[in-house]
Amino acid sequence: MESPPQRSRVRSILGGSAGNLVEWYDWYAYAAFTAYLAPHYFPKGDTVAQNMNAWAIFAVGFFMRPIGGWLMGVYGDRKGRKAGLTLSVTLMCLGSLMIAVTPSYESIGAWATLSLLVARLIQGLSVGGEYGASATYLSEMAGKKHRGFFSSFQYVTLISGQLISLCVLILLQNVMAREALADWGWRIPFAVGAGLAVFVFWLRRRLPETESFANKTEHKSSFGALFTQHPREAAVVMLLTAGGTLAFYAYSIYLLTFLSGTSGFSKEVSAQINAGSLFVFMCLQPLAGAL
Repeated sequence: MESPPQRSRVRSILGGSAGNLVEWYDWYAYAAFTAYLAPHYFPKGDTVAQNMNAWAIFAVGFFMRPIGGWLMGVYGDRKGRKAGLTLSVTLMCLGSLMIAVTPSYESIGAWATLSLLVARLIQGLSVGGEYGASATYLSEMAGKKHRGFFSSFQYVTLISGQLISLCVLILLQNVMAREALADWGWRIPFAVGAGLAVFVFWLRRRLPETESFANKTEHKSSFGALFTQHPREAAVVMLLTAGGTLAFYAYSIYLLTFLSGTSGFSKEVSAQINAGSLFVFMCLQPLAGAL
C-alpha cells in the first residue's frame, strides 16, 4: 500500500493521536480525582470504604475494554476505520459528561452510584475500542515505510493524557480553595474532557479513510477464526500484551503508592518521579518506532 501524501499523513496523525490523548486523559482523570469524587457518589461515613468503592468502579471499566475492542473492531471492519474512531470518542464524551453533571448521592441516592457505574462502563467500552481503532488507523495510513513511527504516537498520546490529567490536578490544587475543589471543582476536568471530545469528533469527521479499508474485498472474518486458524499467533500476541500492560500499570499507577507508602518518599516527590519516568517513556516511543 502506498503512503498517502505528506499533508494527509500529518492530518491523520493529528486526528488519530488527538482523539487518543483525549480518551486517555478522560480515563486517567478518574484515577487522579478519585479522592475528590468518591464522597459524592457513595454514602457518608467511612472514607476508606468510599475510596474502595470508587476504585472498584474504576476496575469495572477494565472488564469492558476487551468487549469494546472487539465491538469497535467489528464496527470498524464494516463501517470504516474513521467511523470506529468517531464512535469511540463519542462514547468517551458521553461518559465524561455523565460524571461531570450527575448530582451527588445526597441528592439522588443510589442513582448517583449507578450513574457513575454506567459512565465508567461506557468509558471502558470507548477506551477499549479506541486502542485498537487508533492503532489500526495509524498503521494503515502510514504505509510500510513509516508504520512503526506512526503507530508509536498511540503510546505518546496515551502517556500525554495521563500526564495532562496529573497536571490538571496539580493546577486545580494550587488555584482553587481546598473546599471548592472538594465540593465542585473536581467536576471541571471531566467537563473539559467532554468538551475536548466534541472537538476531536469534529476533527475525526474530516479524516480520510484508509486505503486498506477503501480497497478491501468482501471477505468476512470471524472472531472464532482467529483462534481456530491462528491459535499460536493469537496466544503469543495476547500474552505479550498482557505482560506489557501489567508492567505498564505497575510503574504508571502503582509506583505512586509504592514510593510514598513503602519507600518513604513524600507524595510530592513520588508524583515528580512518576511524572519524570512517564515523560522519558513517552519521548522514547517515536525513536523506537522509527527504528
